[in-house]
Order: sequence, then C-alpha cells, then structure tokens
Amino acid sequence: MRAVVAYGHGDLDDLKYETGYRDPEPGADEVILRVRACSMNYHDLFTLRGMPGIKIGFPRIMGIDVAGDVAALGKDVAGWKVGDRVCVDPIDRHGKFAMIGETRDGGLAEYVAVKHYQMIALPADVSYEAGAALPTAYGTAHRMMLERGQIKAGEKVLVLGASGGVGTCCVQLAKQAGCEVIAAASTEEKLEKLKGIGADHGINYASTDFTKAIHEMYGKPRIFGEGGVDVIVNFTGGDTWVASLKALSRGGRMLTCGATAGYSPQTDIRYIWTFEHDIKGSNGWSVSDIEALLAMCQDGRLTPVIDRTLPLTEGREAFRVLDDREVFGKVIVSPDA
Repeated sequence: MRAVVAYGHGDLDDLKYETGYRDPEPGADEVILRVRACSMNYHDLFTLRGMPGIKIGFPRIMGIDVAGDVAALGKDVAGWKVGDRVCVDPIDRHGKFAMIGETRDGGLAEYVAVKHYQMIALPADVSYEAGAALPTAYGTAHRMMLERGQIKAGEKVLVLGASGGVGTCCVQLAKQAGCEVIAAASTEEKLEKLKGIGADHGINYASTDFTKAIHEMYGKPRIFGEGGVDVIVNFTGGDTWVASLKALSRGGRMLTCGATAGYSPQTDIRYIWTFEHDIKGSNGWSVSDIEALLAMCQDGRLTPVIDRTLPLTEGREAFRVLDDREVFGKVIVSPDA
C-alpha cells in the first residue's frame, strides 16, 4: 500500500513516501479501515521529532485522527460490517495505553488497523474530512471549554492561537455558549476568518501586545474591581504565559491543554494568588466528547474548519504547513485526493 513512513525520529526530510509498504493485517479484535481522511495535529510533529519520555517503535506511520470505511474484520469482531463509515478514537483505553499514529501505525496510509472498540459510527451526513477533524483537536477543545472550563453566557473569553484546530473549535464553542469572544492570531487574514466563525474581536499578536490590547478594551484587572477577561485559553505557553496572567480578571480562569511555544515558561505566581486565578489543565478527550461533536455537526451547530486537503504524495507538505503555521483550522491528508 501507499504510506508516509518515518524510520526514526527526525525532521520533515526524514519522512518517506512509500508505494509498496506492507498492508496491515487485522488481529482478532481489530478492524482494517480504508482511510478516506486523516487529520494532522501538532502531536504528529512532536512524535516525529521525539517527545521526552515517550518511546515508540520504528518504522512508524503517523496520523492520529482517521475516518474511513471498514475494509476487513478480525475473527472476534461483531457489530460492524464491511463498508461501515467510521471515525476513530485514537486512544486505546483498554489496558496499557496505546495511540494510533504514535505507538501504533496511524492514518497516513491507504489502510490502518484499529481496535474495534475504538471505532465510532460516522453519520452519513457528516463528511469523512469532518469526522477526521474532530477527535484530537475538537475533542480536546470540547472537554477543556465545557467540562473543565465551565464557560457560560456573558463571560469574556480570550483564545490565543485561535486559528489552529483547537483554537477554531474553542471560538465556536465560546460563541455558542453566549460568550464575548476575543481571538488572537498572527495575521489580519486569519482574524477576519475567525470573525466569520464567531469571534467578536480580533488581536494581531504579531503586531500588538495582546495584554495591552485587553487592558485597552476592558480595563486593567483590579484586586477589588473590574478589568481583564474572565477566561483565557492558552495552549501556547512560552512567553504568553505571564502576559496572560496580566490580562486575566480577578477570579478568572486560565485553561490549558498544551504548550506549543514552550512548556517551561517563566511565571509570576503573585498574579495567581493576588487575583485568585484558577489555572485549569485539560488533558485529552473522551468518547462522549466525540459523540457530542458529531451531533453538533449533524444539526449545524458546529462546522469543523478545514484549511486544505492534500494527497498522500504531499504528506511531508502537510507537516510543513502545520509547522510553519500557514494553516487556518485543520489540514487533511487523503489517499483519494
């Protein structure tokens, strides 16, 4: 089969497009999917380059998020049939942790083997591209905003890195909840697109100090008064961490699910105790998050933002545009493209 393969940790040039790679065989409790769409995530870049503390075997096919059709069934699989449309929860939640695209081969190929219990039926009126976009990025956003963050109508919510997969979902969820949404992105073009999916205000962090911009919009936070925003979504980390604390209102909440710009930033805990901030971490998603998102897609409340769809032959380019932050929303790789 055709696949994009890594033979060891490295960089984009170390990815190999293969035309005669071995086909996967289903284990007794596995299903072979014909991949229709694979959604790219920053996690794929981290896996390629090597994540501290995580060991994976090589060669490895990356691609965490997959949607496709059932092509073959293991002997112990029941309840599914060839041709069923599905998306996949990338995490094997039974026994020892495993994740497709990381500790097991993923979706940057024509076929992928997954455990039958990781599959979720993909409704006929939800596209393969949308189904592939949901689990990791949108599932993470859904859990962070609704379960961990408890966002509610009337709150002012600042989303940093709003133009990516997680960010575009956070903007839509916050708007649906009745929040006033401030989106931060690196270009005016991205900000205009963010306003098109629900952002009320935009801040170009490449040319503007977002902390000062928040102070100008809502006032500087006061210990016994107004000012700042109620919620900041910060999965960038790095230099944005202390700047975010300075923009957060008294009793405000900082939500984080990652650190794309650095996981060990300098901090200033004086702001946390003085303004009684709540720092809420959110790790991953549940199957119920994916199911809720699928229902939202069906009834029109949510539209996953797809930047582009590339063929397998351009798998390396999919990594590059993600790495260079040339993306608004999700990048999809499809063997059918």
